[in-house]
Amino acid sequence: MTHPTPVREAARLVVIEAARAYVANIGPIDLTNPGVLVGHLMAAETLLMEIVAAHDEPTGAAA
Repeated sequence: MTHPTPVREAARLVVIEAARAYVANIGPIDLTNPGVLVGHLMAAETLLMEIVAAHDEPTGAAA
């Protein structure tokens, strides 16, 4: 499904801002706790996949 370019750009900005907010809110990380480390890695991976998906989706201009 293609969306108009302004809609796709807005979605891209929302995803990027969500990633920035996540990083800004990370406090000190307990490096001796593997569960915490894995949780942060999984969250980062999810955010990166959302950013890629937002940029891979075609826009109305590309159709």
